[in-house]
Amino acid sequence: MKALRYHGPRDIRHEAMDDPVLLTDRDAIVKMHACSICGSDLHIYHGQGFSDDLGFCVGHEAIGEVVEIGRGVSRVRVGDRVMMPASVGCGDCISCLGGNVLGCKFGLGACYGLSAHLQGNQSEWFRVPAADMNAVPIPEGISGDQALMMTDALATAWFGARQADIRPGASVGVIGLGPIGLMAVQSAFVMGATVVYAIDPIAARRALAVDAGAITLHPDEALETIRDATGGRKLDCVVEVVGGDATVDLALRLVRRRGTVSVIGVQQSRRYAFPLERAFAAGLTFRIGTCSVHEELPTLFPLVQSGRMTPERYISHRLPLSQGAEAYRLFDERANGALKMVLTAD
Repeated sequence: MKALRYHGPRDIRHEAMDDPVLLTDRDAIVKMHACSICGSDLHIYHGQGFSDDLGFCVGHEAIGEVVEIGRGVSRVRVGDRVMMPASVGCGDCISCLGGNVLGCKFGLGACYGLSAHLQGNQSEWFRVPAADMNAVPIPEGISGDQALMMTDALATAWFGARQADIRPGASVGVIGLGPIGLMAVQSAFVMGATVVYAIDPIAARRALAVDAGAITLHPDEALETIRDATGGRKLDCVVEVVGGDATVDLALRLVRRRGTVSVIGVQQSRRYAFPLERAFAAGLTFRIGTCSVHEELPTLFPLVQSGRMTPERYISHRLPLSQGAEAYRLFDERANGALKMVLTAD
């Protein structure tokens, strides 16, 4: 088969790779219909990944069709149209079965495409472990594009907003307006926010947030503008979607006393000088972490089916898998309005 394989910084190649095989009787093989590039994939692309491995297949967002199952698979069938949550659970323990793969009793929580340990799904076919849990049939009323966005991006956006304690009537800030940040803006309004400030240096991305109902600001003007607009009180909740020291610091400065900051941006530095004394004095709640996609899907399915959440609107490009290297380049350079890059089977 052909797959996108990582060979070093900014070196993603579309090349041959061994076909996946069933490793246990609980596995399934899925034929990829569409996959997409996540912002966290750029960390790997830049050579700041999660492993020293080379030659592994990247990617953790995909939809497709089940083409083979092991003898122990009972909930999905060959021919099923499925989506693969980026977070992979063991399918056995109480935590995973409840949706929280990060709390896997056996330490088997994983993510596709971070190393050779579990190959990614930017490929023609891929293996899904514990398929009864990790290959999720796409419900009626949800398109392929919507399902693809729900495999990670929308679920992470919703998780970030939920972790920010957004309540009806809240004032909210969202820092970083890539696809996840834009969907966090949508999520905040669905949760009842009365005002959302959307902050990003790129004008085109701010324009998309305006379309979603937000007040948009450049980072350089955000603190002063929000302080003036709120009479110094600042915001109830802030969602940070970048993962940089400067943006985390801005989030902490934008939130009011006893407010909440939720950080879901993948961290770009190994150490951050957290302003502990200031946070303590203000009584802040600070949450940081990654999303367990399975945990968010039961809430998101009806929101997407009803049209209250429209994640597909943030797909900007569609290219065949064979042009995956070019897709990574465009996404990395934010060229031609790049937001969510979708790759389709050739």
